[in-house]
Amino acid sequence: MNFATWSLRNPIPAILLFALLTFAGVRGFQQLPIQTLPDLDLPTVNIVLSQPGAAPAQLETEVARTVENSLATITGLKHIRTSITDGNVQLRVEFSLEKKLSDALIDTKDAVDRVRSNLPTDLLQPTISAVTERGSPILTYAIASDRMNEEALSWFVDDTVGKALLAVPGVGRMDRLGGVQREVRVEVNTAQMNALGVTTTDVSRALRRTQQESSGGRGQIGLSEQSVRTVATVRQAAELADMPVTLVDGREVRLDQVASVHDTNAERNQAALLDGKAVVGFSVYRAKGFDETRIAQGVTETLERMQAADASLVITPVSGSVEYTREQFRGSMQMLYEGAILAVLVVWWFLRDWRATLVAASALPLSILPAFAAMSWLGYSLNTLTLLALAVIVGILVDDAIVEIENIERHRRMGKSVLQATGDAVNEIALAVIATTMTLVVVFVPTTLMSGIPGLFFQQFGWTAVIAVLASLLVARLLTPILASWLLKPHAPSEKPEADGKLMRVYLDSVRWCLTHRWTTMAAATAFFLISIALIPLIPSGLIPASDRGFTTVNVELPPGSSLSDTVEVSERVRGALHDVPGIRSVFTAVGAAQIGGAGQASDVRKSALTLVLRAREDRPSQMAIEKSVRRILATVPGARFAVSGGGAGEQMSLILTSDNAQALKASAQAFERDLRGVSRLSSIRTTASLERPEVIVRPDLKRAAERGVSTATIGETIRIATSGDFDAQLAKLNLDNRQVDIRVRVPDATRQDIEALASLRVPSRNGLVPMSSLAELAVESGPAQIDRYDRRRYVTVSADLGGMPLGEALTAARALPAAQQMPASVSLINTGDAEVAAELTSGFGLAILTGVLCMFCVLVLLFKDFLQPITILSAIPLSLGGAFVALLLARSELDVPSMIGLVMLMGIVTKNSILLVEHTVVGIRDRGLLPMDALIDACHKRSRPIVMTTVAMIAGMLPIALGLGSDASFRQPMAIAVIGGLVTSTLLSLLVVPVVFTYVDGFERWFRSRVAQ
Repeated sequence: MNFATWSLRNPIPAILLFALLTFAGVRGFQQLPIQTLPDLDLPTVNIVLSQPGAAPAQLETEVARTVENSLATITGLKHIRTSITDGNVQLRVEFSLEKKLSDALIDTKDAVDRVRSNLPTDLLQPTISAVTERGSPILTYAIASDRMNEEALSWFVDDTVGKALLAVPGVGRMDRLGGVQREVRVEVNTAQMNALGVTTTDVSRALRRTQQESSGGRGQIGLSEQSVRTVATVRQAAELADMPVTLVDGREVRLDQVASVHDTNAERNQAALLDGKAVVGFSVYRAKGFDETRIAQGVTETLERMQAADASLVITPVSGSVEYTREQFRGSMQMLYEGAILAVLVVWWFLRDWRATLVAASALPLSILPAFAAMSWLGYSLNTLTLLALAVIVGILVDDAIVEIENIERHRRMGKSVLQATGDAVNEIALAVIATTMTLVVVFVPTTLMSGIPGLFFQQFGWTAVIAVLASLLVARLLTPILASWLLKPHAPSEKPEADGKLMRVYLDSVRWCLTHRWTTMAAATAFFLISIALIPLIPSGLIPASDRGFTTVNVELPPGSSLSDTVEVSERVRGALHDVPGIRSVFTAVGAAQIGGAGQASDVRKSALTLVLRAREDRPSQMAIEKSVRRILATVPGARFAVSGGGAGEQMSLILTSDNAQALKASAQAFERDLRGVSRLSSIRTTASLERPEVIVRPDLKRAAERGVSTATIGETIRIATSGDFDAQLAKLNLDNRQVDIRVRVPDATRQDIEALASLRVPSRNGLVPMSSLAELAVESGPAQIDRYDRRRYVTVSADLGGMPLGEALTAARALPAAQQMPASVSLINTGDAEVAAELTSGFGLAILTGVLCMFCVLVLLFKDFLQPITILSAIPLSLGGAFVALLLARSELDVPSMIGLVMLMGIVTKNSILLVEHTVVGIRDRGLLPMDALIDACHKRSRPIVMTTVAMIAGMLPIALGLGSDASFRQPMAIAVIGGLVTSTLLSLLVVPVVFTYVDGFERWFRSRVAQ
């Protein structure tokens, strides 16, 4: 007794099962987070090592290489990316997908601890953290107020806004953009200090020793116990001027004798502007695994409460991915509904029976809802990939039910009772239904097991499809027979068989012709397959189609040494140049970056990002057209490098050149960049090579310094504190009610701008203070602004905006350039970013396809208990490729992630037609004693209708996706196009070619058995 007949006899357990699955699915759908794409980041750990004042070259030798060598011993390590700037080393350690993030964090900390004793003693405590938030912000806002000045508004964002937003579930981080930091500036008078024999270092350290609170001790006054605390702090910055400062040698000076005190702002290193007006901005980052739309709702409600409490606040949304995520979710759900409705209409069109249509249509919700429950349990999200999986397999989900209902209808027309017709029909079709479902399952499983970023793409898509397909099998085997027996009405027995229509007669005549002219049919099918393979080089390859997100970013980079005001000026010039570009609603400019590690650290004041907020999609040209106009205008703006990107994958090409030979690396990168500019369709060619900035070099005269008892460390400390102030940890603090403000001692700006004034700074020696110029030589030279390392070797990144050019075509053109062909042996050219992921995808996809075909063969062998007939079934796969490739060519789509997903889906779908034909033919030969030719004609006669029905239902289900109506369908479209194209050719050809293949395989099998029997 099989499942189907058991459920007919015992309907209550099956009904209860699906009631529980439906409830779990509804609950799971409510809990699933909404995202654009799954979290596609590999397990990553960030390491920050700070040694304030150290040059990049020094940090590379003393810090970076030591830590990198230790990290290289960790298992599961994929890449180490190191960025070295003034006083700061940042390492981004990427691990393979199989490595748990918690294990990666522990291993990374252990590796750094192993070499901590080998690092410089003045290196600050390393900061090691796992990356738990997405790399790009989901929301960016600008805030202004006519009640608060810039400093107060900046503190309001840091304190009030920051606390409120970080309390919203799912917010991983909030960064302020622009604004200033309050600071007490103590500007020393070098002449007065020299007269009193005091140095900047003396004043800074004395303030630290004096301006502090210390606790310790215990009192027992009045027979009760008290703690003892020493308080020696001032409440206002102005009180510092009268403060007596005790020096190390016991002398005392009043602070206003050697310096002036200013309650002001720290040196500005960032700025934010909205349409040219100064504002303070902030960006919100999503923690991994959380719903973007719920985070956005919580953030919006929080900001609305703030605005209601303070009418002077003007909070303006600037950009973010949330609206695009909502749009993609609505679009995907709409496609799911439209596909389901179209599939049901196709069923009704063929069956013309609302009862049978209702039975078939019930398979859709009952198959999809359990998938939502499983997705929630697996930790998946409602994203473009998972919803795409459900939208695409809408036609497949109803397939099993269509096949069973159509077979039940055929048996009812024989005059059987509904119960008998149902039982006979589902038993007859059982093997075919199970075989079609299992082939779909096994073709997806290998792709879900791919490693790296491609695995993240395929995993959620594949498992979602597998679960839904298995649920559809459960519906078809358990529930469809029950519903059919309850809802369908018996047919009156017909005395004469129903006449075939004209199309059926034409089809059967075509099958007979093909069976008569087998060589011609096979030659034509082989030629079609070879032509299909020849089309592959004509299809451009890529990673992900460029999307229309409603905003794009112009990254501006000025030469090293440029000031913040220079960057603001150029950024405003760019904004003015883009003023007349149609479709741009507003421009938000973020200049510079917050300092890392405190004072003395380099900030990117020479870089800025202009976020171009676009109008509604129906009121503007496409984002790609706008970006093309922007690139054309930027080509006329001098003095900076530009890059235009919408923030998604598939928009840029990045290649890296690595070498241990710095000179060869620099020369090769310059030559490669020069040649790359000759590739016409690429734009914004840029490289990190030759980024040298001016710097003041202090070279001590070691002999003279030793004679005066002055160490190199003392010289370095004196110049550092005088120009930038002491380390943050060593600074005195002004304690306010709700925060601490740094008290920074340094020379005035005029002294920092004069190398002679710097040379006259005094250094403590054995015989009193001596001028710096007597111990060292100061000169303005140049040095690397930044040193980048990739997997323990120096590297240079060469990037370009694709501007619609396929990634594969761009990579081929780049690697064919003379500079790439003639690189020295010491320099390696490596893919990175999208290029690296695309290479992983190509290699992993081929293996996954072969594994999927092998798994399908094994499943079919087990189900049919035959090693040869599965070959007949799989012969439909080559027949589908031509249609898929032609469809991609006609639609001008690329061979990328979505189209490859479509090809995988196609492999499982097209075998369905062969299974229905072959299974019925085998049953006819084995059980009814028909001759092979008669069995084939009978199978084509009885199975062509459900084959066409299911194919049309699948095409109808995917048609809304292929048309790309409504929201941005750039990701969904290529997959649907590939599947529809493949379905059309495979269905038309397999109905004619598979019977011919069957005759050859069956003839060989008979010949082989006769030879073995002899």
